[in-house]
Amino acid sequence: MSRLLRSTLAALAIALSSPVMIAPQALAEAAMMLPVHMAKLAIDTAAGVKLFSIEIADESSEQERGLMYRTDMPDDRGMLFVLETTRQASFWMENTPMPLDLLFIGEDGRVTAILKGQPFSRAAISPGVPVRFVLELKEGTSAKNGIAPGDRLRHPVIDAIVGSQ
Repeated sequence: MSRLLRSTLAALAIALSSPVMIAPQALAEAAMMLPVHMAKLAIDTAAGVKLFSIEIADESSEQERGLMYRTDMPDDRGMLFVLETTRQASFWMENTPMPLDLLFIGEDGRVTAILKGQPFSRAAISPGVPVRFVLELKEGTSAKNGIAPGDRLRHPVIDAIVGSQ
């Protein structure tokens, strides 16, 4: 093997094994920003009603992207995933640099589980029970606002589906 070929292969091996660093501006340009819905999402907690502005991901292409590449969002913001049917749902965080709380919500509009999403993880995040909605919030938002399993979410999109069950 020639010296040139060996050095080229060595350089390629190093490049492929090194983590890819993406500039913050490139992340911002890659991030999907859905419009904020005009109605606030309300969560009935033991400590009172908590309100959030939400983006709604109800198309499969939007759900595939979700909060990928987002480095930050306001504390009172979230993304609501509206699943086509009540089913087992699994999420991962491979291209998501921001740690998240994932609230899994049943077809009755109640939180069934709150799980953590670790940045850049390929591990599956699933409550192991069928859900109809998933709400992603910044990590720690659930605890800070006293949100717990059993709490009811209210929003015109959720209520339209829950009311038809």
